[in-house]
Amino acid sequence: MDLPIGYLFNGLNDDQLKKIAAVAKEISMKNGQQICREGEEAKDLYILKTGAIELITKVENDVELPISVLRNPGDIFGSGVLIAPYTYNLTARCTETGTLLFIEGPALQKLMMDDRELGYIIMTNLAEQFLIRLKESRQEIKMHFNTLLRAYR
Repeated sequence: MDLPIGYLFNGLNDDQLKKIAAVAKEISMKNGQQICREGEEAKDLYILKTGAIELITKVENDVELPISVLRNPGDIFGSGVLIAPYTYNLTARCTETGTLLFIEGPALQKLMMDDRELGYIIMTNLAEQFLIRLKESRQEIKMHFNTLLRAYR
């Protein structure tokens, strides 16, 4: 199976990538289809092959806030499958028909336990991505705060 390489798998060697590909399964997705829901138990890690996925968070009751749109082959979501309390932190909805690869959480966790180097690389990549997103979020907060300050001056 052709495994698009997203940030999570950067630095893995060919044998490690083959192990990941061996446990990945391909599924089709349709426009409007919900793939996972914020707050639900994270069971699978998803890798975009084709199409587009919108990541959304619920602000209150029926108000949703779009966070980002994934369009690049190898884009990954569902990383809550790797970190306790093992829940999805965003809702993912298909916005363009396409295909996904998914890896069941227990299968990925077993690979990471059996091959500690693979696990180390994946978790290091995940931590780096989280730090990048945290930095981006801080920049957005600063911009909004500065806008509020200017409005009240």
